[in-house]
Amino acid sequence: MSSDKPVEVAQSVAAPSAQAWSVVCLCAAWCGVCRQYEVEFRALQQQFPQVRFVWLDVEDGEELVGDLDVETFPTLLIAHLDRPMFLGPLLPQIKVLERMLASLQEAQAASPGLPAEAAALWRRIAAQLA
Repeated sequence: MSSDKPVEVAQSVAAPSAQAWSVVCLCAAWCGVCRQYEVEFRALQQQFPQVRFVWLDVEDGEELVGDLDVETFPTLLIAHLDRPMFLGPLLPQIKVLERMLASLQEAQAASPGLPAEAAALWRRIAAQLA
């Protein structure tokens, strides 16, 4: 499913303006776990049509990733509007992402204690998606 583009947005049934939530999977083409996870990650769009799902190859998109050192795959960035809500590795089990996304959507008013790199990473990715 990967292509030559570093950032791939899964097809959505919702209008882009309705997608206040974004889930970005930071992956690598050489990672076997990522390749297996990609199929379920893209299928999750059907369950959460109001969420924009983005697949970002960290090597092809290194200008977007910047100085962030992604050591564990998959690493996910979850953002609501212009605010990152989660940045970190996640078990490559789609049910874990489902529960996390549902939990974050319920508690969106909370202010996550994320490193400054999360906000900078989200600004670069959001600019690319615009």
